[in-house]
Amino acid sequence: MARSEQEFHGKIDITYDESEPWWAPYPKPPEGAQNVLFIVLDDVGFSQLSCYGGLCETPNLDRLAQNGLRYNNFHTTALCSPTRACLLTGRNHHSNGMACITEGATGFPGYNGRIPFRNGFLSEMLLPHGYNTFAIGKWHLTPVQEASPAGPFDRWPLGRGFERFYGFLGGETNQWYPDLVYDNHAIDPPKRPEEGYHLTEDLVDRAIEFIQDAHVVAPERPFFLYFCPGACHAPHHVPREWADRYRGKFDMGWDRARETILERQKEMGIVPANTELSPRPEEVQAWDTLAGDEKRLYARMMEVFAGFLTHTDHHIGRLIAFLEELGELNDTLIFVVSDNGASAEGGPTGSVNEGRFFNKVPESLEDNLKALDELGGPTTYNHYPWGWTLAGNTPLKRWKRETFQGGTTDPLIVHWPKGIRSRGEIRTQYTHAIDLVPTVLEVLGIEPPAEIRGVDQSPIEGISFRYSFDDANAPSRHVTQYFEMFAHRAIYHDGWRAVNPHPFGKRVQPEDLQAGNWELYHVAEDFSEVHDLADKEPRKVQEMMARWWAEAGKYNVLPLDGRAQERIGERKPQIAEVRESYTYYPGGQPIPESVAVDVKNRSHTITAEVEIPDEGAEGVLLAMGSRFGGYSFFVKDRRLHYVHNYVGVEEYRITSTEEVPAGMTSLRYVFTFDGGAPGSGGTGELYFNGRKVGEGRIPRTVPITFTLAGEGLCCGWDSGEPVSAEYDSPFRFTGHIRRVIVDVSGVAPRDLGAEMDMALSRQ
Repeated sequence: MARSEQEFHGKIDITYDESEPWWAPYPKPPEGAQNVLFIVLDDVGFSQLSCYGGLCETPNLDRLAQNGLRYNNFHTTALCSPTRACLLTGRNHHSNGMACITEGATGFPGYNGRIPFRNGFLSEMLLPHGYNTFAIGKWHLTPVQEASPAGPFDRWPLGRGFERFYGFLGGETNQWYPDLVYDNHAIDPPKRPEEGYHLTEDLVDRAIEFIQDAHVVAPERPFFLYFCPGACHAPHHVPREWADRYRGKFDMGWDRARETILERQKEMGIVPANTELSPRPEEVQAWDTLAGDEKRLYARMMEVFAGFLTHTDHHIGRLIAFLEELGELNDTLIFVVSDNGASAEGGPTGSVNEGRFFNKVPESLEDNLKALDELGGPTTYNHYPWGWTLAGNTPLKRWKRETFQGGTTDPLIVHWPKGIRSRGEIRTQYTHAIDLVPTVLEVLGIEPPAEIRGVDQSPIEGISFRYSFDDANAPSRHVTQYFEMFAHRAIYHDGWRAVNPHPFGKRVQPEDLQAGNWELYHVAEDFSEVHDLADKEPRKVQEMMARWWAEAGKYNVLPLDGRAQERIGERKPQIAEVRESYTYYPGGQPIPESVAVDVKNRSHTITAEVEIPDEGAEGVLLAMGSRFGGYSFFVKDRRLHYVHNYVGVEEYRITSTEEVPAGMTSLRYVFTFDGGAPGSGGTGELYFNGRKVGEGRIPRTVPITFTLAGEGLCCGWDSGEPVSAEYDSPFRFTGHIRRVIVDVSGVAPRDLGAEMDMALSRQ
């Protein structure tokens, strides 16, 4: 019960002298309570950390592993937001309404993207026990339509039990120009890349600051820190010197890398000695078949990823060193996990500018080679090819988004020297993301609460693995676990695993539910799912299918939905109805693209009502996007300009033939869409007080999305990276903007398939 709601235990009489005062006590942590630290990496595969046999050096995480435990049988949901919901609640992803991503939410309990308040977060459970609670970095658990300055804020971090938050709400962000939120409001990064800024360093600085702020006042209070860097999700952004550490180290290619990693894993005991490499999927090219320029580009893409991971490890090391300096490292219960298997969203060739990928604008080898020396820097938005994805999941089958082991099996390091006698050992007990919360509660001696803020709580669905800390041979207590992602299904039970590999985006048909579509693996003997035993063990297949259906009924998995583009286009509740006129005012916070006026693929008008001083003014009137795509309406050199940045490939400019007049003025841009498919062109016109002063063609327009990583709509300035090379951000308007009105009409065509691809790539 909250302090303010506790029953008064004093005495109230007629006068003060006859009465007895009473103050509600502050909550006290359990005797000897440990700090709790979750470090959640993003898109880091089973074999990418060096302590799991990987070729990326992670000495600080290795140190945690050497002084703690590594689990080789830890599992996730195969996608980001669903796993993170499991990690924080101890309930399965469908129980949390987080079957996939909020962008793909549908109107069913397991799929609506709204984690129910009856599924309390660990942060909410620990607050009444005297814990400080901090969330740093990636969140991506707020419904997309609620992640705006209008809220509602009850599903933002501060609404779910975290006292402080610093990070980004979406699935990814630019590491050089991040979309930052501090508590419940957007802020600018404290520095720019040319001043040495990088998001990971900033996040660690802020984590240290939060802990330190609380510690100097109440050093006895424990903390729960949920630390989630954007690494190593695309874009793979890192200072060049970190990528250069790996020069030439991946010239061997992904096929040889897989063999090398498996050898290391066997030597370490990470995998059983009889483990085989899963077959290379047909769509992944053999490295030896690639041309020389392809090998050079793809090897550099992997060097950049490796540098990104090592750079992240370095800054995590600063956080660990701070805890050690405080004298609290050994008494902090640390879990290091990844949210899913390595990501294959870079496709067969990788990407230098994912803005082109999301908008279906092909990249050529020639274009990408030109950017070779810039990979990882502010001018690129890069991702590696899926051959490296496969290597990052060695020896497992497939990757993120699918329920084979490559999508669902991830590293788990547990470090707690004060409470774990074992050092540097490997644990083989079956564990899942839902198991972290009950493990923490058992270690702390806290019972799951019956209610939180007046809401009755659902049962915890995970199983504590505290029993395994000092008993390597203890049998697994988590015996059964279901998986489902876009109707791609799997079930684990007591050493066996059955998988139904449903094609992504395909509607589920009755024939898809038959036994013949299931594969069967005895993973207790076949770690990497190489030998399909379905034909030899039909009764086992039937048994596993029956178990899957039982779990599906228990945890809100139905109805099975393999759709992709229809899910992204399905109408969801909105805090404000879509309208034809939007009014914006200068300053304030960037407006996310998901709730901003949508000018794509439709005729529209932008009208800025401004006051220009006699000496003139300059700056942005309205801008959306970044160097990788967007538009900007601005004044420079006394002229009015409109720039449409076509996915970072070309800027189409229209400039007024006259200088902007002083005084109260109406500055207008009118775009007449040609019609046709998304991305078609049109004609733009500029007006002063209703008089045309400029005209030009916009031959191609951004069809799907302006923003890659949350750069929102800004009135009176341009956040993050500038949309146009014509100015540097923030380029604030030096006159007075009364308001900017954007009128839109007609129904804009959409490419729902591309929108779903984009949303999933941001997980």
